[in-house]
Amino acid sequence: MTKDIWNLPQRDLWDEQAAQGYENGGSAMFAPEVLGPTVATLAELAGEGRALELAVGTGRVAIPLREHGTEVHGIELSPAMIAELRTRVDAETLPVTEGSMVEARVAGEFSLVYLVFNTISNLYSQAEQVACFRNAAAHLAPGGRFVVELWVPRPQPVGSAHAQVFSTREGYIGMDVLDLSTQRGVSHHIHYSPDGEARVSFSPFRYVWPGELDLMAELAGMELEHRWADFTQAPFTSESTSHVSVYRLR
Repeated sequence: MTKDIWNLPQRDLWDEQAAQGYENGGSAMFAPEVLGPTVATLAELAGEGRALELAVGTGRVAIPLREHGTEVHGIELSPAMIAELRTRVDAETLPVTEGSMVEARVAGEFSLVYLVFNTISNLYSQAEQVACFRNAAAHLAPGGRFVVELWVPRPQPVGSAHAQVFSTREGYIGMDVLDLSTQRGVSHHIHYSPDGEARVSFSPFRYVWPGELDLMAELAGMELEHRWADFTQAPFTSESTSHVSVYRLR
């Protein structure tokens, strides 16, 4: 890892190629058995109120949640991701504010703010992640909820940096290189085409344990209400590799 990686603006990482690849990557996160429970749980938590998705991206979750009947607004830093979203839904149906999930504001109050698929890790410092919690809380009506979906870190104490393969499937290998001293890592994504060509991309992140998120919530005036293993609301255990944490504004 070089310092240059951490100085790259997020807008440069999530460019037009990344936005198109996000939609065409064939990832399991687009599978009905993943999206169905995600939308159902978020709709249940939103109730009759409005929902705000931080880092809405290309609308993977926001669009089906809107189609389910929940009014959804989004915040998104990347113009390329917004442009890709706009090929699928118009601004009247799903309004999006361009800006950072740390500081961008949307008018009005929401019963639900949510941040899915490890996206809080795209903030590279603890201070930024705390600011994201506070920004989420500032959008919530009294008693409103903030939902965070995140993987559970399992770094092994083997020196200051080491690699973990997190995914292997036909045409793809994903590997994380972790630095235990900073809680930072870089995901390396290697895609192989049928003709043998390889396309490599990377995404820096800061990993966070569930207990650390709970403290961030406390600082923002929220408390843990639920922690599930995933959006099916399965129990969270010591064997869980991910979690969905629901925080309620006091």
